[in-house]
Amino acid sequence: MRKTFIITNIVFSVIAIIFTILPMGTIALLPVIIAIILAFLAVIKSQNSQKNLPKVLLIISISILLLIVGREVFVEDKVEVDKVFMQENENSKQEAQKELEELDGLDSIR
Repeated sequence: MRKTFIITNIVFSVIAIIFTILPMGTIALLPVIIAIILAFLAVIKSQNSQKNLPKVLLIISISILLLIVGREVFVEDKVEVDKVFMQENENSKQEAQKELEELDGLDSIR
């Protein structure tokens, strides 16, 4: 049972790390909470001489949790208006309109 907890903890920790790297927001909290629970259960099921690995996994899982929470709290997402792009887009529309007017004027001459 101890090995099962350890293996599933590692799997959920890797999933949490992947979700943390990808911009998925707080959805990464789900696998990291499961990983913390599994690590805690592995520590409980282990004998005194075998508690080193589950303790390390518990520390890693808690640090991933802190990373996720810190990222959500301290990193703010901003959406800024790109004024240069908007101006180029407006100029492009005006040029296209002038070309259409010139083509319309050429058609009326024929």
